[in-house]
Amino acid sequence: MVDGVTVPPPRAGSALRLSDIAGQASVSEATVSRVLNGKPGVADTTRQRVLAALDILGYERPVRLRQRSAGLIGLVTPELTNPIFPAFAQSVEQVLAGHGYTPVLCTQLPGGATEDELVEQLVERGVGGIVFLSGLHADTSADPARYAALTDRGVPFVLINGYNERISAPFVSPDDNAAVRMAVGHLAELGHRRVGLAIGPQRYVPSRRKRDGFVDAAVSLLGLDRADAETLVCSTLFSVEGGQVAAGALLDQGCTGIVCGSDLMALGVVRAARDRGLDVPRDVSVVGFDDSQLIAFTDPPLTTVRQPVQAMAAAAVGALLEEIAGSPVQRTEYVFQPELVVRGSTAALRSA
Repeated sequence: MVDGVTVPPPRAGSALRLSDIAGQASVSEATVSRVLNGKPGVADTTRQRVLAALDILGYERPVRLRQRSAGLIGLVTPELTNPIFPAFAQSVEQVLAGHGYTPVLCTQLPGGATEDELVEQLVERGVGGIVFLSGLHADTSADPARYAALTDRGVPFVLINGYNERISAPFVSPDDNAAVRMAVGHLAELGHRRVGLAIGPQRYVPSRRKRDGFVDAAVSLLGLDRADAETLVCSTLFSVEGGQVAAGALLDQGCTGIVCGSDLMALGVVRAARDRGLDVPRDVSVVGFDDSQLIAFTDPPLTTVRQPVQAMAAAAVGALLEEIAGSPVQRTEYVFQPELVVRGSTAALRSA
């Protein structure tokens, strides 16, 4: 018993002390006591850390801390094979949970339900709002009228990655232009002058923005003319296989550095380079984009441009909750700055 609260025994191991929870949550024992006893005066983020510590250490939460859901929120994501999507989903779910909402995850699989079908199911379940991650809003060939229809039905929503000026809603995006410029600048500092871009289909807004940013960076940082820079952009698929295909074309053009539109594409580039007997980074430097959780453990550890996932998720949920509360936020794009993370897949250009 801790200050009148009986803490259940751990699922495996000895009795848990107040200090264990405090250590796991990086808070004081007094703060843990206040949370466990449901007392006020604790910040929501701190309270969430203490509850997370209980979960991590294998304890059931005291009954008094089990809150009723404030409502359901839909989260529509692409397939989860690309690790950046589960990372976003987890961050969005954590923020929603901190506000008392229950997320309903809907994943689009090849051959499965379409985005429109998933949305219809969510609306039928009475969700209070929807978060779209890299959905049809990011596809310039898709009809944006579906989102206007959702607004007409009174369903608030927010969109992550892929700004579309024809849709009236809050958008949250990374600065794709800055991301590519960081990557190209990093390779330029290492002495690379023949740098290529492996990117996904051009109908997607993030691909177009990265392409435009790359061409501008190649001109200003590498000294290439615009026409030459445009020939060093290879659009394939956002996948390992797409990266392999792009690498073949770019290596044939003499590229010693390759910037990629996703970490999965970057892994494909590494594979293609090795298939040619080339070493990464000794012969070819590779930069990814996203920095999902396991990328630091690849071989070699991947240099990449990190999306600020947690900050973007918090902003998206914050905007949505304002909409739900009847205080609409500005219908515009909130742009977040990425971060270059240098690891082992880039190195100085070898002398000829």
